[in-house]
Amino acid sequence: MANFDRLKITLQYIAPKHFMSRAMGKFASARAGWLTRMFTQWFVSKYNVDMSEAIEEDPRAYPTFNEFFTRPLKPDARPLVAGDDELAHPVDGTVSQLGPIRGDSLIQAKNHDYSMQALLGGDAAVAEPFHDGEFATIYLAPRDYHRIHMPLAGTLQKMIYVPGDLFSVNPLTAENVPNLFARNERVVAVFDSEIGPFAMVLVGATIVASIETVWAGTVTPPTGPRVHTWDYPSDGLNAIRLSKGEEMGRFKLGSTVVLVFPKDTMQFAEELAPGVVTRMGQVLGNVATKA
Repeated sequence: MANFDRLKITLQYIAPKHFMSRAMGKFASARAGWLTRMFTQWFVSKYNVDMSEAIEEDPRAYPTFNEFFTRPLKPDARPLVAGDDELAHPVDGTVSQLGPIRGDSLIQAKNHDYSMQALLGGDAAVAEPFHDGEFATIYLAPRDYHRIHMPLAGTLQKMIYVPGDLFSVNPLTAENVPNLFARNERVVAVFDSEIGPFAMVLVGATIVASIETVWAGTVTPPTGPRVHTWDYPSDGLNAIRLSKGEEMGRFKLGSTVVLVFPKDTMQFAEELAPGVVTRMGQVLGNVATKA
């Protein structure tokens, strides 16, 4: 690792990441007039954001940076290509890692594995259905669309907030900070579906002001250091059912989504590999053929 890269990793260990992130959150939600407009235009230029896809193409029209960052896209910008027996990409981003879960072990980066049970909040009963299953980790860069959608239809069973650190989740950090996704602040959503349970893990990061879900609003940060768990009804009027392609949450500033599926329930599309760019609604994989 180059000296400059080593310095960037070292600074992340000692920087006041929570303070920085909460301060940025206050600015991002503020109607700061010319300051918001100037910062938003700088961001668009710096990260080459494609505003032609947004319903509101003018970055100066957003009253807060959060509204710009979580901007909705035009209805035809992300068509749902995945068919009935296919899973859809839940986000725009880049594949970091994907493949089989080795018992309880997921690949973070070369020479770095981490625990799926730890990722999901530490409860063995939550993790057990996913042993020897499949996982995918997708990194959202600053330029990406930051709403998160359903890879297949599901009924919400459980939401878990896991307090933690706020390291960056960019590729450099993933390659050099052990257990990154299982140590950062995160929200775990567990759904039931036609292939059984699946989990979506929304991982926080440095400067991520908050994580939202469509059913709970802003989830992070609640008060205190403990894990919070919410259970939801499987049926009845209060059940939360979301269709494939429907929005399930959003990041206010960029981060990572980790998907986990049970064994023998799905196969990822052959063209997917680390470094492949994803677009919401394209084909993530296929439902496994039942014997």
